[in-house]
Amino acid sequence: MQKLIIIRGNSGGGKSTIAVKLQNKMGYKTMLISQDVIRRQILRVQDKPGNVSIQLIYNLALYGMTIGYNVIIEGILRRDIYGDMLLNLIQNFTGSSFVYYFDITLEETIRRHETKQNSHEFGESEMRSWWIEKDYLKVVGEVCITDELHEDETIQLIYQQVGANS
Repeated sequence: MQKLIIIRGNSGGGKSTIAVKLQNKMGYKTMLISQDVIRRQILRVQDKPGNVSIQLIYNLALYGMTIGYNVIIEGILRRDIYGDMLLNLIQNFTGSSFVYYFDITLEETIRRHETKQNSHEFGESEMRSWWIEKDYLKVVGEVCITDELHEDETIQLIYQQVGANS
């Protein structure tokens, strides 16, 4: 049975890195849908309520389910903009759903961002202006990933919880 894995949180916390490594660990028939790729690169739309990337993310996830793939969705995915879509997706996904929120402190997020190749694209002031504290989706079973978990530990935790081999 397919699995839906949603990885959310503020910008710069390591979601994309974890999602790519998790996809690789899970192997073939695992689809990765990146909010940034859909919204910023494919559609080039602003992150506002009702933007067309919301529906495309939803449609891609259901397509992945239909063809028998596990689906990982990662991004900031603010609850006020993407929450209804994500809740509908969880409800309509016929497999198991897992939701992870990167509850990383602002200071740690800024530190992590400074180590990235794309750190020149935006800086601390932008990150502070975008910051949303504890933007939980508020679904049963939502798991918070905190500063204490390192990258490998986070991947292993999600991989074990998802039961990737079953």
